[in-house]
Amino acid sequence: METKYKSEIEAKASLRNIRMSANKVRRVSDRIRGCSYEQALVLLEFMPYKACYSVLQLVLSAAANANCNSNAQLSKSSLFIGEAWVDGATRLKRFQPRAQGRGYPIRKPGCHVTIKLIFKVSRKKENKIIDTNQLID
Repeated sequence: METKYKSEIEAKASLRNIRMSANKVRRVSDRIRGCSYEQALVLLEFMPYKACYSVLQLVLSAAANANCNSNAQLSKSSLFIGEAWVDGATRLKRFQPRAQGRGYPIRKPGCHVTIKLIFKVSRKKENKIIDTNQLID
């Protein structure tokens, strides 16, 4: 499977065993996928979900990895979130005491989050002005 963006410089950061449901974190990661780095920071800061803080820390970590891994000084305005995915982790299993000595299972979900930043250069189209005198000759 080919990635949507072709880039030489990529940075990846992952956060493992977060004690949150994968669906709740996916709703945040789906929202920032494909955004620029700066736009993702603004979105994560003002969305009202608990998962935003963890994903925000992960995006900041991936941006720091991008600057450390590349020899050239990159501007953070040219970083984009290329891929972001959330996988389920192992569930913590607990038991709640119930009536008549029974135990009721409680499953506490967890997840793994991975974010990959890419470096995209915005190429402006050059408007070439054609000299009409050259066309006549």
